[in-house]
Amino acid sequence: MSAAVPTKLIPTGEATAILPTGSTSPITVIGTPKIRETFDETCLQQAINSRLAPGVTDVVLNPDAHLGYGAPVGCVMVSPTHIYPGPVGVDIKCSMSLLQLDLPEEAVEDRRTRRELISAICQRTPTGPGRGQRTVKKSRPVDRALGQQVVVEGASEDVCRQLGIPPEWAERCEDAAHRGHDDTHDALALRLERLLDEHALAKFTEKVTQLGSYGGGNHFGECEVVAIEDDPRARSVAQTFGLRDRHVAFLSHCGSRGLGHQLASGQFRGLQDKFARWHIPLPAGDPQLVYAPLGSDEANAYLDDMALAANFATVNHLLINALVLEAFQEVIPGTTGSLVYFISHNIARREVIDQRPAWVHRKGATRAYPGGHHALRDTPFAQSGHPILLPGNPRDGSAVMVADKDARQACYSVNHGAGRVLGRRHAKRVLDQQAIDAELDQHDILSNCRRYPMDEAPAAYKDFNEVLRSVKDAGLASEVARLRARFVIKDASAADD
Repeated sequence: MSAAVPTKLIPTGEATAILPTGSTSPITVIGTPKIRETFDETCLQQAINSRLAPGVTDVVLNPDAHLGYGAPVGCVMVSPTHIYPGPVGVDIKCSMSLLQLDLPEEAVEDRRTRRELISAICQRTPTGPGRGQRTVKKSRPVDRALGQQVVVEGASEDVCRQLGIPPEWAERCEDAAHRGHDDTHDALALRLERLLDEHALAKFTEKVTQLGSYGGGNHFGECEVVAIEDDPRARSVAQTFGLRDRHVAFLSHCGSRGLGHQLASGQFRGLQDKFARWHIPLPAGDPQLVYAPLGSDEANAYLDDMALAANFATVNHLLINALVLEAFQEVIPGTTGSLVYFISHNIARREVIDQRPAWVHRKGATRAYPGGHHALRDTPFAQSGHPILLPGNPRDGSAVMVADKDARQACYSVNHGAGRVLGRRHAKRVLDQQAIDAELDQHDILSNCRRYPMDEAPAAYKDFNEVLRSVKDAGLASEVARLRARFVIKDASAADD
């Protein structure tokens, strides 16, 4: 390991600071003084290591930042010349989506109705590692041929039609379909064919049956009541987004499941072997910061694999929302719903930063384009800016935000949620199960879990209101609506061990 650079945050504003690296332009830090206290030395050192890595021009540390894989979770890393798998992570294109229903909040007041909804959703959307559509009663069958089409095409009109997804929902996605390294779907088809021929994707047929399912850990589905901010701009933006005040919505957090993990793990192994074989120095000696120069065979292979996983994640979310809508319609006949937005927080995207093209790696970070940004031209959000979906916790709610002009200072990015303050094992040691369950019961929040997962309790995460205050005070984004939880779908198998 190289010698550590002293980690000293220098405040520059009410909710901003810089972290010097010693030899490059400093890291941009977003967070109030209270939030900055949550950044431990390891997190800050990871940020410095990332900034000093080859080809990196910018790093942003968001208020939800904490220890991650090579780079902190909750950071943005920009490079015009290199691609880094670590700052994307193993859950490629882990994302958020929000479904707005036409139901008034009174429709889910009755606890029995909510229990019926939980049951109807769980009969369609499996939860937990390794679980796919074959493990639930009212599944949407996905065979090998359709799975191959999904990962190559993403949310194409034909894919949506076959899976019963409204095709217009694709227009409400940050990226409805990803292409290969040469900007074609053909590159993805060839890459997939090679991976299958080389048996590099074990149990592919089984993994594609995970379409329409939640994973474990912090993945969830959550029934919400929308509360739009009492502000003229918020009301106008909410109308553009398609949000309905005091109506029911459904928020989902999930990614590329086992397929994404398999593709990411294969890339890490391949690049780490190459670094070792050719004695290439690792940034800060960290094997989790392996990289590939753009244009190289290794970079092309990674970009193709990332796109395959990202297409899976996109369709996974859209199918989840279609299944959730179907469940609501079973319990409350006549229910209609529309997708508000689908947006990633674990992806590398080719964007323009400081008037030059670069790959923006967002690891636990969310894109934040304000109204007027050139990339939103010809979209429903050209004037308003696109929806930003930020999960908090069931007790404090989640938020829908919209970017402000100063988002530029953070490479047009904000945090992806609250961010952990307790590790999973630590949370299980120090938190009290009865207190967790009693708190949710006090707030009349139901769950599919007999016992709510201790490592996912609100106390395991940072103060969500302080996190949002950081974003607002830094001028990055404004709150449009708060989402109040009515019930939560989690990995019940892990929670009920």
